[in-house]
Order: sequence, then C-alpha cells, then structure tokens
Amino acid sequence: MKYLSRLVLVVLVSCAVFLVAGVLATWAPDRSVDKLAVRWAQPPSTWLDVAGMRVHVRDEGPRKDPHPIVLLHGTSASLHTWDGWTAALQGQRRVIRFDLPGFGLTGPHPAHDYSIAAYVQFVTQVLDAMGVRTFVLAGNSLGGHIAWATAVAQPQRVSQLILVDSAGYPLVSQSVPIGFQLARLPGMGHVMEYVLPRGVIQSSLRNVYGDAAKVTPALVDRYYELTLRSGNRAALRDRFQQGLSGDTDGLKTLKIPSLVIWGAQDRLIPLDNAQKFVRDLPNASLVVFDDLGHVPHEEDPRRTVDAVRAFLNIV
Repeated sequence: MKYLSRLVLVVLVSCAVFLVAGVLATWAPDRSVDKLAVRWAQPPSTWLDVAGMRVHVRDEGPRKDPHPIVLLHGTSASLHTWDGWTAALQGQRRVIRFDLPGFGLTGPHPAHDYSIAAYVQFVTQVLDAMGVRTFVLAGNSLGGHIAWATAVAQPQRVSQLILVDSAGYPLVSQSVPIGFQLARLPGMGHVMEYVLPRGVIQSSLRNVYGDAAKVTPALVDRYYELTLRSGNRAALRDRFQQGLSGDTDGLKTLKIPSLVIWGAQDRLIPLDNAQKFVRDLPNASLVVFDDLGHVPHEEDPRRTVDAVRAFLNIV
C-alpha cells in the first residue's frame, strides 16, 4: 500500500513538473506596441489617431491618384500581408493599408466592438482623416467582408471592389486553423492570453496556405510577434464571441465593377463561396488559382496581383 501511495505521488509530482515546464516554455506575455514598432513599423509606416486608436498606416505611391487602392487584411493578419501587392502597384497607383482594430500594431478597439458595422465605421474614419474621398477597395477574408459591407454602406465612395477569399456568407469550413479553434473554446481564449506556443502560429499558417512549404520561419515570426501586441489576443477572443453577420442581400445593389479572387485550396472559406459572390454581385468576374489557399495574395503575390493589374487596367 505504501509503495502504491508513493507511486501515485511520484506520478502526480511528475505531471505537475511537466505542466509547469510546459507553461514556462510557452509563456508569452503581451509586448508593448513601442517595442514591436521597432521591427514592424519602420518607414514608410506612419501613425494616425482615429476614434481613440493609434492606427498603424502605410500610404505609398503617387498622391495624385484620384482613386487610391485601399487594402484590408483578414483575421490575425496585418498590413504586412499586402507587401507583395504594394510593391507591384505603388509605382503607378497610390496604395493605402492599415492594421484593423484588434490586429497588428493598431491594437484593440476602445469599446471592444468587433462588429462589421464598427469596422465599416473605422475604415470610413481612417480614410476621412486621410482626405480620401473615393477609392478602390480590396480585402481578404474578414477584410473582404468589411470591404463589401463598406461598399454597400457607401457605394458613392467605392469605385471598384476586389474580394480575396472573402467572408460574408454562412460559413461551412472544411478545416479551421488551430489558433482560431483555441480562441473560440470557452476558457481557453483566456489561457492563450498568457501562453502561446509558436507551433500554434506555424500550424495555423500552414493550414491556410495551399503549399505549406511556403510558410517560412520569417513569416511565422511576423504573425507570432504581432499576435503578442498588447490586447490582441483578448481582442481575437472577443471577436469570435461577438460573431460576424452580414446582409449579403446588399451585394445585389452594387453596380460597381468587382473582381473576386480565390484560392481553390482554401479550406477555411471554400471555393463555393466565390460562386456565391459572383452570383450576387451584378458586375463581377472571378479568377481562381488552383494551387493557392486562403491567403493567395500573400502566398503568391506576383501571380495574384497580375489579375488585379488586368482588372484595374494597369499596364
């Protein structure tokens, strides 16, 4: 009996030791925006005070462009996801991108409001503050949902619309990144505010790429570090708790030229959603990349931006 008791005690102590070691190994406290900005907000990054937030912005290309191209990133991404497109477009067009509330260096919304209506209001406020009246609006995933909702709300301001693996319709995913799954679990979202295995970020990125081999250590570093921005992990949990609903009937009112770009290997928002956008948008065309995933603009910016250049008549 004494031997059994000792054995149980040894097992319990061992489990406790391994648990503590695991927590210590993955302990990841929030990082201040000032520290992160040293690496991730180098020029041409600037800052804009909007609605109680210090918004991380990049504004590149010719200022005389009458219809700047505005790029909106998706959940847990940042303005850096558009680096490839920006490099290809800024020689001829003005390109504006910024970190949305809850993500990147902009950080949490002061009222913790992550509804589509709040995001539409935010986009409008940023562009108003920049003096931009009309624009081409592009977005990926959550950013796509915000883009088309902004166009529905203010059709007179959006001259053309580009949706890249956009959210908006009721979602039936074939696979969800582990990071999103953890953030949605009751209680686990709070735990993830203090611990964050780098492997969770790597696995999540590999899940949304068509070719997982393209997920480099440098890419994982960027997503990992910006996730640690103070308040971002709590914001992600809040965002999933609030849910995102969209009135897709509004799409049918949009007469503007629209381009729908999709990665056929997208398992988060599968290809049949692209067909729904083309069905409901009166003036839409579709370009599908058979080998790419949920973030085709990031996975292969060169090929995907060629479709954008053709759509916008950029020679």
